Parts: sequence; structure tokens; C-alpha cells
Amino acid sequence: MPDLNCTYRPPPVKCNGFDPRAFRWALTMRLAVEEINQSPELLPNSTLGYKIFDSCAYPLTGQRAALAVLNGLSEEDSPTCSGASPLLAVIGESGSAQSIVVSRILQPFRIPMISYFSSCACFTDRRKYPTFFRVIPNDDYQVKAIAQLLVRFNWTWVGLVRGDHEYGRFAVQGLLRELQGSKVCVAYQEMIPLLYNRGKALEIMKVMSSSSAKVVVVFSAEGEMTPFLRDYMEQNITGIQWVASEAWVTASVFTGSEYYPYLGGTIGFGIRKGRIPGLSDYLQTVNPQRYPNNTLVQELWEALYGCTYSQFPATKLPACSGQESLLEQHSAYMNTSSPRVAYNVYKAVYAVAHSLHNLLLCQPDNGPFQNNSCAQSNNIFPWQLQHYLQEVNFNIDGEEVNFDLKGDSIPYYDIINWQRGTSGNIEFVHVGLFDGTKTAGEELVIQEDRIIWAGHQSEVPVSVCSASCLPGSRKAVRRGEPVCCFDCVPCDSGKISNQTNSVECTFCPEDFWSNSNRTACIPKKVEFLSYDSLGIALTVISVVGACITVAVFAVFFFYRNTAIVRVNNSELSFFILFALTLCFLCCLVFIGEPTVWSCMLRHTAFSITFSLCISCILGKTLVVLAAFTATRPGDNIMKWLGPRQQRAIIFSCTLVQVVICAAWLIDAPPYPSRNTKYERSKIILECSVGSSLAFWCVLGYIGLQACLCFVLAFLARKLPGNFNEAKFITFSMLIFCAVWLAFIPAYISSPGKYADAVESFAILASSFGLLFCLFAPKCYIILLKPEKNTKQHLMGKEKK
Repeated sequence: MPDLNCTYRPPPVKCNGFDPRAFRWALTMRLAVEEINQSPELLPNSTLGYKIFDSCAYPLTGQRAALAVLNGLSEEDSPTCSGASPLLAVIGESGSAQSIVVSRILQPFRIPMISYFSSCACFTDRRKYPTFFRVIPNDDYQVKAIAQLLVRFNWTWVGLVRGDHEYGRFAVQGLLRELQGSKVCVAYQEMIPLLYNRGKALEIMKVMSSSSAKVVVVFSAEGEMTPFLRDYMEQNITGIQWVASEAWVTASVFTGSEYYPYLGGTIGFGIRKGRIPGLSDYLQTVNPQRYPNNTLVQELWEALYGCTYSQFPATKLPACSGQESLLEQHSAYMNTSSPRVAYNVYKAVYAVAHSLHNLLLCQPDNGPFQNNSCAQSNNIFPWQLQHYLQEVNFNIDGEEVNFDLKGDSIPYYDIINWQRGTSGNIEFVHVGLFDGTKTAGEELVIQEDRIIWAGHQSEVPVSVCSASCLPGSRKAVRRGEPVCCFDCVPCDSGKISNQTNSVECTFCPEDFWSNSNRTACIPKKVEFLSYDSLGIALTVISVVGACITVAVFAVFFFYRNTAIVRVNNSELSFFILFALTLCFLCCLVFIGEPTVWSCMLRHTAFSITFSLCISCILGKTLVVLAAFTATRPGDNIMKWLGPRQQRAIIFSCTLVQVVICAAWLIDAPPYPSRNTKYERSKIILECSVGSSLAFWCVLGYIGLQACLCFVLAFLARKLPGNFNEAKFITFSMLIFCAVWLAFIPAYISSPGKYADAVESFAILASSFGLLFCLFAPKCYIILLKPEKNTKQHLMGKEKK
């Protein structure tokens, strides 16, 4: 740009470089105008004229061009216009930034403007741009398509690069808006300066190469991408999957074979291609010999062949002869196999022509303007043409062309994939489409098997900040980082996640628990003291104990007339053996699945049988104590401890326990319960005691009986006699109390079925203790020492 300090007349604008692709667009407009002028059906009695201005892809230059259009043929003279302006419409601009400037300048004059390449979403604001139309889809659809593409291929960690203009700014804002609520996060945002700066570009490339994001979305024009990609290749950066916007995805300048190792696999959304008959032949008619005074044609030749027309060249380039032939290798200019932007130019010119045609067909008193008037054919105003542009509807090669209320056209995109051609060059392969007219979720159609990705791979590239969390774990977002960056944390016990990338683990239902992988809920293991190895062992011990007790009972019954049986109160001995048999057998009630009846029977049966047993031992202890003290002169205590009194003692002592158990069963009986609190992974079937007070009263009463029996037996332990039974009772009560004192903490701390096992073990241990301490010595004498089974020996009166 020249220095515009307003102190002298500025020199003319000098563009830097020549774009053959843009020149092809301009020639496409010329071709369309010539076709219309030669058509007998479209504008048959009118001729379209045109003038082409070069904005150099720069907003300020575009402003100067717009002012030149309005002021006249020259910038130097500005004659006052009389009547309607000969300028009815503007085809352009290509870039959104230039279109914004030009549209604002044309707006006061109500001159409609149809852009073929300005896709910025900002133009949908009809208050700011009331005269703006375009035949390219609004960028809102493109960013929607790109967002769907990112989600489709699970690219959750992407970089954004844009140009320093409204097109890039609005496109990035739109994409970020579309990605809100999705799983896609942006790793970085970088901007290529409008006036290209290599230092800044290298900084952007450093960010790209160091980032874990392998997918880069670029909203930029061909102009700034050309030097950027040239430096990109010099840095030898590979492994980037490019997602291109429509502004450069079909740029022919990037089709050279040298680009493929770095840009191969690029995917993007291109403008829908069309067919322009005769364009290729028309372009080949353009040469310096036919247009000797056209400087643009000379610049085209210089750009294509590397020659110069200058008489005083600044470089040592060969002179152009003007007779060089155009070849297919000049793809930037000659690529007419699938015109896209050029096709948009073609449609824009025809949109103006059809609108003018409809305007001229207006019937008097049936027009759209005030008082049903029509426009005057020799004095047409631009705003009148705009009215018809808004309502124009025509077909070109089977495609419908019209504008909505915001001046936008039907949103169609071709999905383009850059693949290696047979000659090694890059070819733009059509792999799908985006139809914005379809319902949400059905717009994107992709043939994935036809896509070649970056690095000439057939597998979809991976671009994630964190690897997906497998089922059985959940995502834990890292502090201060985007939501796409997370750690995978295994689900806690009792929780599962059966989907990939679960945010939360869900609790299993009450009767279910998580499997080892935390991926599914399985029924909890039901645990109770069953007939497994532990239950069978207790059953065997219980039955063996009962059998031994019955055997002792049989021995005592068989030897009931011998001295040792008669002296030790045979009736009480049989009562004790009967009670011990019941004690051994009541252990069986604790094995098996708890039921209502088994729970009520467990504690009551064991407490009553043990109370009966201890009552009998207490009676025996009293008899022993009375028998030894009755030998003293004047003692008559035995008459109070006869058989009736002994039975009364046993009955009354047992009756107390029966009353306690009856009250327990009536008020709050034990019942089966499902315990899920002690161990959450299991359902423990147990018998709840119902009333803890009653339970401890039952145990306390048995303990009281045992302590009383122990004290009395302890007092009688040193009384004379060869077979003082008080010693054995003392020892048996000592074992009994020790077992049940150890039982209490073990029972409280034992989990699940082991609590029942501990109680069963305590019953068996105390029963065996009573059995062996009370009856083993007697059985030893009866069976092995019969010579000692005499009254004299027991009384200590045998002769020596």
C-alpha cells in the first residue's frame, strides 16, 4: 500500500504478485456476460456491460475500487451523475473483509452486491448489509459441517489457525459456538498476520509441532496460506491432519507433487462444483497476441511462464514471446474440470441477468412498486433490481438458484480429500457431501472407505488430549485444563460404568454388586452358615458330641447300680447327660439358611438347654456340698435336698430362663434379616436378635447360674473324700465361663456366617468341657478301674 499521509497525491496502487486463479474467475464473468448477450431468450433486447476492478485482496484497495466505480471511469474526474446510475449491481468481492468495506460503500446508493466467495456469517445481519447477496453458503453451515466432521471421527483435541480478517474471526467464533456442549476441545488458536510475517509464522508452526493435537482446522484464504505452507514445508513438519475451509481446499496452487508429503490427506468442505460449457476453450483464447493492450494478460503470462514483458526487467528473466501454449500443468489457470468458485461467479452473473429479465417483463399496473408500478426500462434504479434479486429463482444445469431473506443461497458443500494422483500431483477427490437443507444429524454423508488420511494412511488419525477411558473407569478432569484432558480413574466398589468415557460411575442396585472389571452389576453373593466345609465340620462335631453323650448315658444306665453312679446322684447325672445331648444337637439349628422358625429356635433352644444343664449341675453341687457337711453331728441339711427338692430346684431355675425366652418371643422375637452394611459386596443372611436386651439377659442368666455353681463348687473342693465331685464341677465351670467370656468379643467382631460359627463353636466347646470334666473321670473308673468302683473306696474306708 502507498503512503496515505494526505500531504501529496498518492501514487497508484501496485499489487504484489498475480493470482491466475482469480483471473480465471474474472474471465468466467466475461464468458457469462457474452453468453447472455448472445442468448435470444435471456434479455433479448438488452446488452450487459461490465468493468473489472482489482482489489488486490486488500480491504483498502477494495475501497478505492468501489469509489472508482461510483465516481466514474477515472479516479481523477468525478462528474455529477444525472438520472439513474448505469451501475446496477456488483459481482464480488472474493474475500469477506473486502466485501464488508465495498458493501458499506455501496449501501447508501442501494446498489446490490452478489459475492461468489465471501462466506462470513456476519453478512446475515440485514440491518448492516441490506443490499448484500451471495451464491456461496453462509459460514454458519460450514462451521456446523466441520464440527460434525470433528465429532464424527472423534477428534476431540484440535488446533485452530485463521487469517487476520473477518472471515477467519467469524468462522472461528462460529466453530467455537458449535463445539460448545460437544466432546471437542481446542488445544490452541493461532492467527496468520494479514501482512505475512515469517517470524510469526514460525512461532505458529512451533506451537503446531509441539502440541499433542494432530488435527488442525484452518480458516484462511489462499493468499496467506501460500507463503505459510511454503515455510511449513521448509520446517519439514509432518503428521498433521489438515481440515481446510472452502477458501483454500480447492486451490490449484497446492496441487504440486512437492506438497503431498506435507498436505496429503487434507480434508475439507469445498464449494459445490458445477459445469460451465466452453470455459476451457474460452480460457485458451486468451493470449497476449489477442489482447496486446491488456496488462492483466501480460501479467498472467509472466506468472505462468516465468518470463517478463518489461523493457527494463529488474531480474534476468527471459522475455515473453506471447506465443507460448497453455498446458494442463498451468492448473492454477486452466483447471476447469470441476469449477467451484468460477461456477459461483457464473451463477452470480446469471442471477443478475434473470433478475433484470424479470424486471423487464413487468406488466404496467401490475408491478411490485408504489401504485403497482414497474421500473422504466430506460431508467432502472439499483434498488429496483434488488427487489427482483430477492425473489429470483432459476435453474442452471439442474441446480436451483435463489436467495433467502438474508441473501444467502442453498447450503451445499462437497467433501474434498487431497490424494496422490497418477502423476504424483495432488488430486481433489470427492468423498462426500453436506446438505444443509436436511434435518439435523442427516446433513453429513461421507464415504469413509475412499478417504486417504495424512501420511498416506487408511486408518483415521487419532487426535485426543487423553486416551479414552474404558468401561469400568470414569473421567477425572485435570485441574486448570480443558475437559478433554482427563485421567481415567477406576470405579469404586459397588459402582460401574459400562460405556467408554463415562463421566460418572453409577451405583449398583441394593441387591447387586460390581464385577471385578467394574463394567456390570452382578447379584451379590448370599452368605450364611451353609453346609460347606465349615458347616459340615460343625455338623460332624455336633453329631459326634451327641453320640458320645448318648454313649456315656448308656454306660451310666448299664452301670446304674454301681457305687460311683449311685453315690454321684444318678438321676441328676442322667438329667445332665440329657441336657448335654440337647446342647450338642441345638448347634445344628445354626447351620442352614435362616428362617423365621430357625431364628426363634436358635437362641431359645440353646439358652433353655444350657440353663437346664447348669441347673442340674447346680443341684448336684448343692447335693455334694450338703452330703459332706451332713456328716457332722447335729446337721440335718440333707432332708432339704431330697429328690423332690432337687427336681424343684432344677425346674424353678430352668423356668426362669423359659419365662425370659417366652417374653422375648412375644415382645421382639428373633427374625431373619439381610445384612448389606457389614460387607457391601455380600448379602449376609443372619438372624437378628430382635431385642438385644433379651439376648443379653438370656446369656446373663446362664452366666449367673454358672458363676453361682462355680462359687459353690469352689467352696466344696477341699472337702474330704476319694471322689469329691466338687473338684470336677469347679473345673468344668471354669472352662464353661472361659469359653463364654471369650465368645462375647469373638461373636461381636466376627463377620457374617462366622458369627454363627463362633456361637456354634462356643456351644460345642462348653458342652464338651462339661461332658469330659464331669463324666470322663467316672467313665474311666467304671470301664478301666472297676476295682475302684466300690463304696469303701469312694468313702476312703477300704483296707490297705
